[in-house]
Amino acid sequence: MAWNEPGGGGNKPKDPWGGGDQGPPDLDEALKKLQEKLGGLFGGGKGGGAGKGSGRGIPASLFVVLGLVVVVIWALMGLYQVDEQERGVVLRFGKYYETVQPGLQWNPPLIDDVTTVNVTKVRAASFRETMLTQDENIVEVRMSVQYVIDDPISFVLKVRDPENSLQQAAQSALRHVVGDARMDMVLTEGRAQIGFDVQTRLQRYTNDYQTGIRVVKVNIDESKPPSQVQAAFDDVIKAREDEERLKNEAQAYANGIVPEARGRAQRVTEEAAAYREQVVANAEGEAERFTKLLTEYAKAPEVTRQRLYLDALEKVYTKTSKVMVDVEGGNNIMYLPLDKMVDQSNRTRSGGGNAGIGGATLRELTNSVTEQLRQDAASASTRRGGR
Repeated sequence: MAWNEPGGGGNKPKDPWGGGDQGPPDLDEALKKLQEKLGGLFGGGKGGGAGKGSGRGIPASLFVVLGLVVVVIWALMGLYQVDEQERGVVLRFGKYYETVQPGLQWNPPLIDDVTTVNVTKVRAASFRETMLTQDENIVEVRMSVQYVIDDPISFVLKVRDPENSLQQAAQSALRHVVGDARMDMVLTEGRAQIGFDVQTRLQRYTNDYQTGIRVVKVNIDESKPPSQVQAAFDDVIKAREDEERLKNEAQAYANGIVPEARGRAQRVTEEAAAYREQVVANAEGEAERFTKLLTEYAKAPEVTRQRLYLDALEKVYTKTSKVMVDVEGGNNIMYLPLDKMVDQSNRTRSGGGNAGIGGATLRELTNSVTEQLRQDAASASTRRGGR
């Protein structure tokens, strides 16, 4: 129904709110009606016509009950549980207040802000980087970092994003260590050492940044050259293996030949030392013999001279089987076949045997030759005197 529809009392428009006048609804009247309804809801009676104004107010007990309910809800909101592996960092009005231990805890809500941090869980982060080594080769390295939160206060308050800082610090440490190493060390036997160096440097970085993170382990999961040069690198590895094999073979050959050569050298050295001792001993013996012979010569010169002469002939004749004798004063040379003479003498004495010139036989032959030579020399002298 329209507001200006005629009806009721003359030309005045009809009130859609049910009032007798034609003005807007009274706000105070609307609030009174609402108060009356709330009073009836919570047990406040209207009390007849005389007590109509006093029964319409909200009782004070209602506000007390509402306050108690709000307080209980607020208190229950402050209860929380901290697990055994967690620690709670409490901020009161945005400022650090305390660190709570495991168990049932309570902090006033809307006043304190609690952040729980797991301090025993081992977390992991992986990285893959392509970098340049010390010998100007490119390698791809995949690394994993295991870490725990060691200081929850620093982890929550001192760095805005500590895990992102850890990632950047790990990349920096890896590039620094790999940049100081050769390619063969990164790809083969140096991976464990590189992981240890990266862990040491990364822990120093995180301590400087005050991230509250403790690095547990750094593993170099994979290191390889870029795929574009993989074939060439395989050839290099094969050549290095061939080099190592040839070195081992050469070392084995050296291990076999060097001791043998040292043994021969030792034997030659010992033989030379023995020969030296022998020569020195012979020389000393000859010198001593000559000294004794000189003493005997001084006692009997003629006999000693004759004996020396015979000994010299004996030495000479033992080394030859034929003797040519130049007769003094004559033009003929006497030929003595000593080997045949010895053979004939041996056959005569023993009826056969080995040929050889003994000392006694040689003396007999020497005496015979000497006597014959003297006789020939005497005859030649007699003939020259008769002429």
